[in-house]
Amino acid sequence: MKHQGRLLRMAVLAVVGLGLIAPIALGLWQTGRAAFGILPALGQDVVSLEPWRALIELPGFATSLRLTLVTGLGSTLLSLLLAVGFCAAVHARITPASGARMLTPFLAIPHAAMAVGLAFVLAPSGWIARMLAPLAGWAHPPDIATVNDGWGLGLMIGLMVKELPFLLLVILSALSQIPVARHMAAGRALGYGRGIVWIKVIMPQVWPLIRLPVWVVLAYALSVVDMAIVLGPSTPPTLAVAVTRWFSDPDPAMILPASVGAMLQAVIVGAAVALLIGLEALAKRFGRWWLRRGGRGLSAEPGLRLATVAVMALMALGALAILSLVIWSLAWRWSFPQIWPESWSLKPWARAQGGWMEALGTTLVLALATVGLSLALAIAWLEGEDRANRSRAPWAEALIYLPLLIPQIGFLYGLNTGFLRIGLSGSLWAVIWAQVLFVFPYVMIALTDSWRALDPRMIRAAAALGAGPNRRLWTIKLPVLIRPILTSAAIGVAVSVAQYLPTLFMGAGRVVTLTTEAVTLSSGSDRRVTGVYASLQAGLPFAAYFVAFALPAILHRNRRALSGASVT
Repeated sequence: MKHQGRLLRMAVLAVVGLGLIAPIALGLWQTGRAAFGILPALGQDVVSLEPWRALIELPGFATSLRLTLVTGLGSTLLSLLLAVGFCAAVHARITPASGARMLTPFLAIPHAAMAVGLAFVLAPSGWIARMLAPLAGWAHPPDIATVNDGWGLGLMIGLMVKELPFLLLVILSALSQIPVARHMAAGRALGYGRGIVWIKVIMPQVWPLIRLPVWVVLAYALSVVDMAIVLGPSTPPTLAVAVTRWFSDPDPAMILPASVGAMLQAVIVGAAVALLIGLEALAKRFGRWWLRRGGRGLSAEPGLRLATVAVMALMALGALAILSLVIWSLAWRWSFPQIWPESWSLKPWARAQGGWMEALGTTLVLALATVGLSLALAIAWLEGEDRANRSRAPWAEALIYLPLLIPQIGFLYGLNTGFLRIGLSGSLWAVIWAQVLFVFPYVMIALTDSWRALDPRMIRAAAALGAGPNRRLWTIKLPVLIRPILTSAAIGVAVSVAQYLPTLFMGAGRVVTLTTEAVTLSSGSDRRVTGVYASLQAGLPFAAYFVAFALPAILHRNRRALSGASVT
């Protein structure tokens, strides 16, 4: 059996390496060549630094770079501080399970849909301005840049609304692996305040468990495109949005500086991760000095209260954004400063029916295909580890996280060039392949803990009764793990539906999904039609989560142990 396990494990690693990692390497190679002036399609075949000079001289480049650093680093740092402060304040009153239920709506909704909803809420004619209008005496929308502002504050708020729930869930999960109550009691007995115990005792143990997820959040915040298009500045935009526009420029020569920008985006993310590593090393040295020094009189309680209030405010803002999508999709007449629509209608849905039905069908096909492939790979990987009786090596863990740490814009153009040469560019298969690059890591991460937590006594009992490895997989593991598997699939659906850049680049504009349409319509189309597309985009992940929770309860309503509750 160990021999079969090693073969299965090697086969899966080969598929992941050749099918997922090799395309990323190919994309980076092609983009890197263009960044140094080698683009045979334009007759450029000599290494040159001219593209770098051209990028630096492009109007607005310095501002785009500044906006990227401010919004990316700022939103990640603030989200992390607020998440830690909130967990420190409420950890004794909330469990990972209850936290997951509370945070699921915010985790499920795609970034673009959340951005559209936040634009509806934060805009000068949005919900917040309508609520303040009677107090401020506004008869017309105020002339205040609350969305697409030049400082990127709207984008930072949007990123925090999406990043906070993820970080909260990650921290709560990490806390379940640490005896927090015992450490807290010991620290309080020594005279330290609750916040100081968290900083000095709890967080040094939590950080190694959340380091990689924080890196993923940082990489996304520095390279986000869809949320930046909807909420961020437009003239100039953040670097990732600017690079996307340069790649789509009618002048093919813009591909060269755009490739430089794409590589620079990857360098920025790498430098930011290196900065975090350096700050971690400094924190260790300072932390040892601080621990020796004592400091019992210090108090972090005001900071914890402020973090709690800020987190609740951001969650309320996110809830308003989700609600606003549905309201705008059903509103017919809604003049400022009315808080609620004056008339309701299904006409926006009927008027956009031809477009959204096609986009919905394509989105569903992509989600089913990518999630099916990702689940098959994840289950095969985990089963191969079981049969080989081997734990996952650090390099294998790195393979899983790699697509999430490299900015999409850094390699998607080069990957599209490679697909173009083999005749795949612009096809549905190319988009499926590109989306699997990002869906598989999330499915794998979501399923791993539940798979490893499965009671081994059931497997040993089945083996003692003569069941072979395949039969044990199909009759024991998969039925018992049905809820974690379906939950991982729901996460995969949410990730697939949210993919904007892979669909845009690999589809070459010919593959239309709810996400690509919602982002396009957000730039100035009818809010009601935009609300229709964004509502559908948000509704698909919610439907997937509903199936993930309802189906196991129906299938195993008389067998509680098979609901997956004992292994999640």
